[in-house]
Amino acid sequence: MVHIVSALVENHFGVLARVSGLFSARGFNIDSLAVGETEDPTVSRMTIVVHGDQRVLDQIMKQLNKLIDVVKVADLSNDEKIERELLLIKVAASIQNRADVMQIVNTFRGKIVDVSPKSIVVEVTGSKSKVDAMLELLRPFGVKEVVRTGTVALSRQSELKAEGSKAPAVSSAKKKGRSEKVTAKK
Repeated sequence: MVHIVSALVENHFGVLARVSGLFSARGFNIDSLAVGETEDPTVSRMTIVVHGDQRVLDQIMKQLNKLIDVVKVADLSNDEKIERELLLIKVAASIQNRADVMQIVNTFRGKIVDVSPKSIVVEVTGSKSKVDAMLELLRPFGVKEVVRTGTVALSRQSELKAEGSKAPAVSSAKKKGRSEKVTAKK
């Protein structure tokens, strides 16, 4: 089963390495990992996609909650959520097949972001299945390069936010030898 885990972490160097190291040390493969700053510049959100059963998910959640740099963790797998992925794809496009490529792009509500005499760069945003479908339809034209962001997701029903000014609260919690880890409120 595919699990989507959202984690709020302190926004400083080394955090990504510690989180990814946690996965590799326990033999868990990360299918997708997207990280970016949140509305609070001291906090980043990691969206991690992994495969495994409930035991694997429970272990991941427990291990993430043990990391001092992790503020909050939530499993979005069963939540009603909004998921998106971004794909940039460079496709071989001659004068003869350019219209066909453009028709596929328009069908998927993609955008052509660059055109050269021999290729077109296309951008598409959507669910993983939409991105995969567009990629497969463009393969016969000759895919030159692909880059994907991986999944980013937000729960529609709950918020995963660091309360108030996070930095002082985490510092005082660390001094007391505990961390503040809470799953998403529903």
